[in-house]
Amino acid sequence: MLEAAVPNPPDDDTVIAFDHVNVVRGGNFLIRDLSWQVELDERWVVLGPNGAGKTTLLNLASARLHPTRGTAWVLGEKLGRTDVNELRTRVGITTGRFAEQVPPTERVLDVVVTAAWSVVGRWRESYDPQDEARARELLEQLGIAAFADREFGTLSEGERKRTQIARALMTDPELMLLDEPTAGLDLGGRETLIGHLTELALDPDAPAMVLVTHHVEEIPPGFTHALLLREGTTVAAGLLGEVLTAENLTKTFGLPLIVDRFGDRYTARAS
Repeated sequence: MLEAAVPNPPDDDTVIAFDHVNVVRGGNFLIRDLSWQVELDERWVVLGPNGAGKTTLLNLASARLHPTRGTAWVLGEKLGRTDVNELRTRVGITTGRFAEQVPPTERVLDVVVTAAWSVVGRWRESYDPQDEARARELLEQLGIAAFADREFGTLSEGERKRTQIARALMTDPELMLLDEPTAGLDLGGRETLIGHLTELALDPDAPAMVLVTHHVEEIPPGFTHALLLREGTTVAAGLLGEVLTAENLTKTFGLPLIVDRFGDRYTARAS
């Protein structure tokens, strides 16, 4: 079930195309011989234990890292042969580190609006009313419109994560990368966010999406494909329902697992 090598260059509907990509640091392989392709209408989950290479994969997909060997295309641009600063404006990304960069007194609306200028923190700018309207629309979509004029530091962890997603969508990205968006949330916060991510995944006008997680329970309905990683290599890749098997997850996490499916949701436990 491993993905075959991708065309070089890929066609217009291909958002990510990695062809036998290796990333080596200090003599260690962070990614080894990975070939992977994401199409425009697909929503991918990247699943694996700590150290599997998930963060490295996101850094490649967000044009923040170049492969040591192999070929990596993102949004039709070949890494190493393109202006990565321009390319990054076409990619929306949420990470756990972002909240640490936002001044706690920053107004929630400004956290979202400033994405249009690729900055964090407002400084005497005057913004276009259309941008503010767009930001309010996104906050409404994510269920936090009432907090638009609140300080970012007063929000709960779940509300902060939804604010980050609104910010990532502000520039109408062609690719959306979500790095463990439900990590650290309580059950209510997790399920609320999964509900909003489900709506986004099912929206035909939404960008292609890649979501990184450790847990099958955190996969929102509407996601279509999965890539399983272990020690920087591909265990399996393909349609979600075909990849999320007990055999594949046992190989991925290194212990015997049982996988159950309830409608569009999954659970996993030790056998």
